[in-house]
Amino acid sequence: MKEGSKKTISALCYFSLFFAPFLFPIAVYLIADEPEVMEHAKRSFLSHLLPIIAVPLGIIIIFETQYNLVAIIISALIFGTLALIVMIWNIVKGIKVIVS
Repeated sequence: MKEGSKKTISALCYFSLFFAPFLFPIAVYLIADEPEVMEHAKRSFLSHLLPIIAVPLGIIIIFETQYNLVAIIISALIFGTLALIVMIWNIVKGIKVIVS
């Protein structure tokens, strides 16, 4: 595989947060034969899992606190910030892979 192709596929794994969050990194991990590409696919897949884990936790907090407004606001801030950080991290990692 050419170096440019490896970089493009690795970056797309991170950018797939916007178009195919789980499917693309898993498919790349299973199909790719380059260790570097597989590592990026694994990292991006794991980073895509964080917001998915955070959403049910936020819902549980809301139901367990019986719709307490303060709990809703705090959990929305925490989990919203987490999702934003993950999104920014994926964009930065994708750009770093392309530039390197």
